[in-house]
Amino acid sequence: MEKQPGNPDGIIKATVAELLDKMGFSCEIEMLHETEEGEDGEVRENIICNIKTEESNFLIGQYGVNLQSLQHIARILTRKKTDEHVHFILDVNFYRKEKSFSIVALAKNTAQQVIQEKRAVVLRPMSPYERRLVHMELSKNPAVTTESIGDGDDRKVVIRPAETV
Repeated sequence: MEKQPGNPDGIIKATVAELLDKMGFSCEIEMLHETEEGEDGEVRENIICNIKTEESNFLIGQYGVNLQSLQHIARILTRKKTDEHVHFILDVNFYRKEKSFSIVALAKNTAQQVIQEKRAVVLRPMSPYERRLVHMELSKNPAVTTESIGDGDDRKVVIRPAETV
């Protein structure tokens, strides 16, 4: 397979389209670019490959497990087609985006509860990405601290009032 130079969006889109076609899914693919500020204050651009489909349940799977696996496969296939290190996020019907908004809302609401009740709250087990979202969001709030506890799939975030540390 010859590696292609240039346009990462085109390579990603073509690779994902080919993968989904071989899996028997009919869908539309759109490429988006979003910027986010990292913990270090550095602004990063994320490439998002959003798959629009009626068959989202199969592609997402329970708790997004299938989507995570599909993203891993798509990244491997894309990297075989280009010399550039291409990082992108695969999404289905904006599932990840909506889930991220709900995780951030949960973090903010739980932080308010922790501040009001002056006691620690342990959140449900979360993926590394979800825990990172909670830590990043609540790092902006000096009234609370966060910590991850547990092992493997049972790892969760503890939110504590800052004055009890």
